[in-house]
Amino acid sequence: MAHSHTQSENSQSAHLHNHDHAPTVTEDSERRIFWIMCLTGGYMVLQAVGGLLSGSLALIADSGHMLSDTAALGLAWFAFLLAKKPADQKRSYGYHRFQIMAAFTNGVTLFFIAGWIIFEAIQRLISPGEVLAGPMLVIAAGGLAINVAGFLVLHRGDKDNVNMQGALIHIMGDMLGSVAAIAAAIIIMLTGWMAADPLLSVLVAVIILKSAYSLVRRSGHILLEGTPDHLDMMLIRDKLIAYLPEIVDVHHMHAWSLTAEKPIVTMHIQIEPAADLATTLKQVNAFLLSEFEIDHATIQLEHGACAESSMVGADE
Repeated sequence: MAHSHTQSENSQSAHLHNHDHAPTVTEDSERRIFWIMCLTGGYMVLQAVGGLLSGSLALIADSGHMLSDTAALGLAWFAFLLAKKPADQKRSYGYHRFQIMAAFTNGVTLFFIAGWIIFEAIQRLISPGEVLAGPMLVIAAGGLAINVAGFLVLHRGDKDNVNMQGALIHIMGDMLGSVAAIAAAIIIMLTGWMAADPLLSVLVAVIILKSAYSLVRRSGHILLEGTPDHLDMMLIRDKLIAYLPEIVDVHHMHAWSLTAEKPIVTMHIQIEPAADLATTLKQVNAFLLSEFEIDHATIQLEHGACAESSMVGADE
């Protein structure tokens, strides 16, 4: 809800409310996550059995990743369901932050999965085992087809949603795992070199680690209420002062995100004594929306000196 707290020299205040606190969770994103969760979980069982029968670490590692993916997709789907719950007295922003928690959890699990794959690969290099390249190739090819389908479905969804991004990264990891398993099967069939299986598994693990770091960093930044990457607070300040001549100063500026798509901004704005509060407030809100796509701003307008200027730790 965009609103404003305006403070004049005699401490009178006014409020403007013109939109809801909670962003909309799209039915499309929820539906995409659900069907990919079912598809991934179903093939995960087949791939695990195939990995055990063929003796392929690449397949077993990929099925383990798919197991985590199924859980991660289930968590992401549940996050979308939970985010539909309306805001209440105890949670005025609703449950949308659960999406970010789900994304962060998914990222952390990827670190453990990559670590397990690397550990198992080292064991295989020390004590190589026989791998049945034929069944391995067939099962890996089927896994790749499933993963490509899942990737296309999720890639066409909401690209700004961190929860969707986390699910997409898991599917991309599965795709790479399937490609590595196919490559390892072909190498073993042509050369008999069994080390190709664990070595290519390590390559997939390294790529997974890179994606996991990106996801944890982004979702962690949101959970810590860091300033959104696309917002430059000093630029917003300078543009506001240049846009409205009645603005004397902009200070006590803060910005964070409810979700990756929903930035929230608070600020104090000192205006000329003759400036109209309601008119200025509408102009500022319209400017923030048109120039920076900020539709949730809490603005305190001040005719005189800031009442909080003497507070310790206040941002200037």
